[in-house]
Amino acid sequence: MPSALPQRRGFWLVPALIALVTFAAFLPVLQNQFVDWDDQRNFLDNHHYRGLGWTHLRWMWTTHLGHYIPLTWMTLGLDYLLWGMNPVGYHLTNLLLHAANAVVFFFVVRRLLTRALSSPSERGHALALSAGFASLVFAIHPLRVESVAWATERRDVLSGLFYLLTILMYLRAREREERGRGWYWLSVAVFVLALLSKSMVVNLPIVLLILDVYPLRRLGGAVGWWSAPARRVYVEKIPFVLLAAVASAVALMAQLSHDTMVSVVQLSGLGRLAVSMYGVSFYLWKTVAPVNLSPLYELPPTVNPWAPPFLLSYGLVLAITAIVLAFRRRVPGLPAAWVAYIVVLLPVLGIFQSGPQIAADRYTYLAGLGWAILAGAGLLSCWRSSRRSKTGTPATWLLTGIALCVVVGLGVLTWSQAKVWRDSERLWAHTLAIDPDSPLAQNNFGYELYRQGKLAEAIEHYRQALRLKPDYALAHANWGLALIHQGKLAEALEHLQQAGKAKK
Repeated sequence: MPSALPQRRGFWLVPALIALVTFAAFLPVLQNQFVDWDDQRNFLDNHHYRGLGWTHLRWMWTTHLGHYIPLTWMTLGLDYLLWGMNPVGYHLTNLLLHAANAVVFFFVVRRLLTRALSSPSERGHALALSAGFASLVFAIHPLRVESVAWATERRDVLSGLFYLLTILMYLRAREREERGRGWYWLSVAVFVLALLSKSMVVNLPIVLLILDVYPLRRLGGAVGWWSAPARRVYVEKIPFVLLAAVASAVALMAQLSHDTMVSVVQLSGLGRLAVSMYGVSFYLWKTVAPVNLSPLYELPPTVNPWAPPFLLSYGLVLAITAIVLAFRRRVPGLPAAWVAYIVVLLPVLGIFQSGPQIAADRYTYLAGLGWAILAGAGLLSCWRSSRRSKTGTPATWLLTGIALCVVVGLGVLTWSQAKVWRDSERLWAHTLAIDPDSPLAQNNFGYELYRQGKLAEAIEHYRQALRLKPDYALAHANWGLALIHQGKLAEALEHLQQAGKAKK
């Protein structure tokens, strides 16, 4: 018994450090306010979620607002009971959920790397540290900031927790096979919770199939694709697929009822393909070089599929696909990560274009998991190679130093990016610094200046917004409102009439 206690403490040391580092990297979010980017509609102007009484619960389970997320609303209702309208509590809950996700992901990665290894003798401290590195690459990457620092994106971190728990329980069931039926059905139940938090997790059944191919090796290879064991793997996915199908239908109805889907008239089929390829390549680039991140990457008014940015995207996607195919046998984790990345992103790519953005950092919350696992596997592989080489210990220390530099670098960038979401003025000023040609950002920054009584400066931003998008009804309406406060009623009436015409 005495020897088991230190071993148990050691087992939890890495997860505890992961949670601590994640919390520290995102600490600035606790100073953030609600921002004028859906927070106003969801929290400040919305009394329906404020509590967990029968009327609140009925609204949560029957409303859409563009997304069907009743479980997310319930956590927000609990936040209101605990914190009222103090934004600190909402951000604290987001951060705690994200730190929990980092810890759960550590155990997922540890199990996946264990299954991928060929020799049990190689499973030790290096495995735990590699899984810890993968977890931190995911958790404190600056692309995670939008999901954690924006109160509205509670659905990301909450669905992410149940998504990762579903995978962890599924892996646990696979370890025990016949004795793991309880874990299997528990994973199905937790998947329901994930779907009730955010419908983007509908991709999970396919992700589980990918894991069955590698590293679980329950499909393909020696097992085959249509053998009796393979068919049992497919049958296992039926409950997941049925649940995902129902959630997809509900999500589609929610989108259509809220009129957020972009019509084919606005964005052609070829344009949707171009935007999709752009998103795939854009997120890859930002994963490698997470700088100049913005709360809004606005979709241009017209999409030319043959414009240079889109042509570069096609080339990059084709090149990566070719590399994946070329190395599929030497690095089997690479095709698994690449296919999972595409599958997870599919609901939020241009094919199903919704909203004013061509891309969004929050869409990488689950899509980035595979690349983080590859980062951990790569570190573990390099450590194993260094132990076998003549350089030995110096090479191992060099790799450890590089890994620490990566973690520190990501943490510094995340700390800085979290401050962007401090308040509405800082949010839209940063957005305009990244893209001054965004009419939505110009309008929103102008409105923030208007609320501060800086009418002349606000009008200048409304003017810029209308220069970029002449039929922008909201900019006309806001300009008219500012002119009323300046006492220029005739000019105000003209802009309000323009706003009315633009809405028709």
